[in-house]
Amino acid sequence: GFRSFVWTAVSYQLKDRLKLSPSASQFVFSVSFFPWSIKPIYGILSDCIPIKGKKRIPYLVISTVMSLVPWLILGINASTRSSIWHLMILLTLQNLGSAMADVVVDAMIAEAVRFEKASFAGDLQSLSWLSMAFGGVCGSLLGGYALTNLEIDIIFLLFSILPAIQLFSCGLVEESSMGGEVLSDFCISSDSHHLNGKANDLDEDSSLEKKSNVSARKRKKSQKKSKKTQLTRRKAQTLSPGKGKSLPLLWFQSLKYATYNLCHAFKQPMILSLANVCPHFMWGRLSSLTIETEFLKLEASFLGTVRVIGWLGLMLGTFTYNQYLKKMKLRRILALTHIGLAFLNLFDVILVSRTNVAFGVSDKTLVLCGSALSDAVNQFKFMPFLILSGQLCPPGIEGTLFALFMSINNFGSTVGSFVGAGLASILNISSGSFDNLLLGINIQLFCTFIPVVLLFLIPKEATGIA
Repeated sequence: GFRSFVWTAVSYQLKDRLKLSPSASQFVFSVSFFPWSIKPIYGILSDCIPIKGKKRIPYLVISTVMSLVPWLILGINASTRSSIWHLMILLTLQNLGSAMADVVVDAMIAEAVRFEKASFAGDLQSLSWLSMAFGGVCGSLLGGYALTNLEIDIIFLLFSILPAIQLFSCGLVEESSMGGEVLSDFCISSDSHHLNGKANDLDEDSSLEKKSNVSARKRKKSQKKSKKTQLTRRKAQTLSPGKGKSLPLLWFQSLKYATYNLCHAFKQPMILSLANVCPHFMWGRLSSLTIETEFLKLEASFLGTVRVIGWLGLMLGTFTYNQYLKKMKLRRILALTHIGLAFLNLFDVILVSRTNVAFGVSDKTLVLCGSALSDAVNQFKFMPFLILSGQLCPPGIEGTLFALFMSINNFGSTVGSFVGAGLASILNISSGSFDNLLLGINIQLFCTFIPVVLLFLIPKEATGIA
């Protein structure tokens, strides 16, 4: 959450120092945040390829170093801050480290959710997001002050203290060591589950056949099951570390079966429904910073306040959902959420059309209300996504499946950013040219309803926690 301290400064570096157009700035942000769209890669690596017998801590250390070094370089070397390409590369590397660390933490939460009761799952996710929101409040408060009183390089160096603390905290996290035997056990159990699952499917199918064919089918299935059991035992012997098989081979087998389990999990109707409905695609998302600073002429200190209000709204939305909405039907939650978001997007239409001025409502009041309410309402959609995906993670691929869910959501935002940059370019929306801004906002409002047409994919009886 505290990342808001520095990313507002990055936005101003692109807009004021490098003099980039809104579409160019949006392109830089889209590329820089692309690592958040490929989180399953980090998930499957941490799930299947332990480093020195550990799955989480080594990856947490590596990712934290990748998060730390770019800010130090940007703070010390002025030429990297002045070059668009150098800045974009370093920001992408930094996001790569942050995304990987996020996957590791999500995997640890998913493991805890899977082993605990369903009612506790909502509390754990809520605690996680409330903690992040608290960090966001602190980062936004201090970020607005820092942007007004400090140079950009000093802000980058100050923020590098945070990943440095995170690197130190890696030594406080306990994780039991695992050896090659665990890898082979994972592969063998996955293979056995695969084969036995098919055998069980055959058993279920046989009950629907005519009674005259039952005995013949049972004999055939018994023979097949016997052969499959022998095959499983041979594979167990092949994968056994004692038989001289190399560790890379065990890694390959682990990756192979994790990929199978991931594909098998996605065939479940509920997981497939979440993957299709929950991502927040905004096909035409325009740069809010450009609108707030160039069109509305809002100062940096006020924008820091806006972000604080937004984080407080997120905290309010998280608490409200966990207390009152988590047992509501999921279809209803998502439908009401999108209607609420569409209503709140009207705030942008009112601001751009200057209707609020005619009624004596200030821009700042409308921006503050819109920020708080939109973050709160959007959290009603995101919380069931987090809780259910954590519960549905199969054993052994917690990081992979949860990361895949999150990357689908992040990919939706990335696509929205790219399309928004293209839309701004097509409509000739740039600094000092806002003639078509109202049209762009209306297109964004229309796109809010796109996920609503997919709500039929959600099972009718599904709730926000089960």
